Amino acid sequence: MISKIQKAFPAYKANAELSTFRSHGEVVEYHAMLHVDGSTDNYETQLLNIQQAYTELLDTCLPAGVVPVMMRYFLSDAANQTEGLEAELAKDSSPSPAAVSIVQQPPLDGSKIALWVYLLSDIVVLMDTPFDFSYCHGKYTHHWTGAQHVASGDSESQTYALLEKYEKNLEASGCNIADNCVRTWFFVQNVDVNYAGVVEARKENFIGQGLTDQTHYIASTGIEGRHANPEVHVLLDTYAVGGIETEQMKHLYALTHLSPTYDYGVTFERGVSMEYGDRKQLYISGTASIDHKGVVLHVGDVIAQTRRMWENVEKLLEEGGSSFDDVAQMIIYLRDVADYPEVKRMFDEQFPDVPKQIVLAPVCRPSWLIEMECIAVKEQKDERFEIF
Repeated sequence: MISKIQKAFPAYKANAELSTFRSHGEVVEYHAMLHVDGSTDNYETQLLNIQQAYTELLDTCLPAGVVPVMMRYFLSDAANQTEGLEAELAKDSSPSPAAVSIVQQPPLDGSKIALWVYLLSDIVVLMDTPFDFSYCHGKYTHHWTGAQHVASGDSESQTYALLEKYEKNLEASGCNIADNCVRTWFFVQNVDVNYAGVVEARKENFIGQGLTDQTHYIASTGIEGRHANPEVHVLLDTYAVGGIETEQMKHLYALTHLSPTYDYGVTFERGVSMEYGDRKQLYISGTASIDHKGVVLHVGDVIAQTRRMWENVEKLLEEGGSSFDDVAQMIIYLRDVADYPEVKRMFDEQFPDVPKQIVLAPVCRPSWLIEMECIAVKEQKDERFEIF
C-alpha cells in the first residue's frame, strides 16, 4: 500500500513530498518531490539547499540501504545552471549515483530548481552496463537512462540516433525496444517547431522494430524541455526491464475517452501496466484534454482542460485495475505561466498528498494548455509472476 507524507526542512528553506509503497515482497519503492524557496536566494544557494534537504531526507525519512535509481532535476535556465549542478553532483561519492536527467522546465513555484527522485530498497546495483543506471532483483534487470542527447543535426536525425543507440544498448543486454522498453520521455527544445522531427524519427525506428498500429508502441511523454547546449534539440530518458514475460506488460488505451495515438499520426501508448507477483506498476503517459476521436476539448479553458485531463487519466488507471488512490507521483506541464495559480489550487484540493511538480513546458499541440503524467503502484498477489 502507499503512504504519503510531507516533510519540511526549514534550515534549508525546502520541503519534500514523499510516497512509500510496501507490499509482501522485499523491495520498497519511494518517490520524492523536493521544492525549495526561490523568493530571495540566488541559484547557487537554492542548489545547495535542495541538495542538503535531499541528504537530510535520506538520513531522517528513509532506512539505510535505500538506493536512488532515477533523479530528474528541473531547472529554470539550463544554460547557466547545469554546470553548477553537475559540479555539485560530482562531489557525491556514492557508489550508486542513479540515472540523472537535467532538463530546463522551470518550476512554477518561483524557484530555480526542483527535483524528482525515485528510490528503491533491497536491489543489487549493476556497475558495468551500457545504461546510466542498472539494477536487479530476482530474475529482473532494470535499466534507466537520463538526458541522453546528440549535439548535431536536426530534431529528426537526433531522435533517430538516440533510438538507434538505445536499441543497440538494449540488444547488448539481451533486451529490445518492443519487448522490454516500458517508458520513454522526449524533451524537445521548441516543441512547436521540432516535435514533428521527433514523430517522424520515432515512427521510422519503430517500424524497424516491428512496432505498428497492429502491435503496440511505447508509453511516452513528448514535451518541451531543453539542454544547456542549444545545439541539442532532443533529450531522451528511458526505462526498460529485462527478464519479463510478454503477459506482464499490458498497454492501456481507455478508448471510451481517448483515441489511439496513430489516429493523428503519432506512435506512443497512453500508458502501460507492469504486473509482478507482488505489485502492479502503472506508467501513465503525458495525457491532456482530448476525446476518443483525437479532438482537443475545451480550447482556451485551462480549468475545463484540467478536469477532462483528470477524467482521461482516471480511465487509464481504471483500465489497469488502479485508481488515483494508488498514484505515487505526478508531473504537471503548463504552457502559460499565468495559469499556474489556478491549476495549483485545483491540484492541491484534488490531490493534496500526492508528490507532484508543476513546471513550465508547452505540450506538443499548442491548443493543449496543460498535460500531466503519473506513476501508480498497487499491491497484488499473482502467482504467475515472480515478485518485483
